[in-house]
Amino acid sequence: MTEIKRSHVQALYNEEAAASVSVARLVKTAMNTSMRYAMNKKIISVNPTSGVELPKRVEKKKYHTRSIDEKKTLNVQQILTLIEASKDTPIHMQVLFAVLLGLRRCEINGVKYSDIDYINRTLKVQRQLGKKPNTTAEDFPAKTFTKQEIGLKTQSSYRIIPIPDYVFEAILEERKTYEKNRRRRSATFQDLDYICCSSYGRPRSKDYHFPHYKKLLRDNNLPDIRWHDLRSTFCTVLLKNDFNPKAVSQLMGHAKEIITIDVYGDTAELIEDCLDELQPFIDDVVPQDEESNTDFSEDGYLDDINSFLG
Repeated sequence: MTEIKRSHVQALYNEEAAASVSVARLVKTAMNTSMRYAMNKKIISVNPTSGVELPKRVEKKKYHTRSIDEKKTLNVQQILTLIEASKDTPIHMQVLFAVLLGLRRCEINGVKYSDIDYINRTLKVQRQLGKKPNTTAEDFPAKTFTKQEIGLKTQSSYRIIPIPDYVFEAILEERKTYEKNRRRRSATFQDLDYICCSSYGRPRSKDYHFPHYKKLLRDNNLPDIRWHDLRSTFCTVLLKNDFNPKAVSQLMGHAKEIITIDVYGDTAELIEDCLDELQPFIDDVVPQDEESNTDFSEDGYLDDINSFLG
């Protein structure tokens, strides 16, 4: 691997593009991801794929956009209903992180108390829980294979989010429960610092929330939407209330503003957070525009969230 040069990578891309454009794109994605992983593991010191593009005759794929179906998102009153009903369930914090902070499922499971800035009331999103590449279940203790700390989707996913008062107070209450369980189960408690954890301190699995969430929807006559649609709900509420698109993009951890919003004749049509492609790795830095208002407090994010929560 250490002998791979940019010329080798370019030759590979040229060869694959001559045979199949779609395969060439897949090869490029696989090479970028593999070499980034090798860099992170210090297997190589220089990334040979950096700056290497497909032949010019291969057009770049356009960003895919898709309108959010409002029947698959919640309105403000339904959000309040869900939050209130979730207080009596073990997924209350997960609901808050999804619908009021817009976190992805695996990001929620990776949030720790040490990620909270208690002075400025912000959350630093810097990890998720999942499977480590090139590993098997036998490499880890039982029931921990899918609960490993791994990096986030893109560089833009590493972000700092302002915490509404309601969520901040909920975090403080959850911390009290955490400390109580740690004292009660001092011999068996796993002090891993996760906010969303079991009474023994163990991190939650990626599907732990599912039965509780579906029951909440049924019991409260709420739309039968996916968990990921709570994140879309968060995005939709902000955009419909004229929040700065770039600010929303940063809150969501999107690589580019276009992934968050586009301009349509019908303002109810918004971009869904549906891109799972790795292409943003190639160009994942959103240019900073001095004229663009990206101050979340000035955009009214905290004030608006706090007001509708009462």
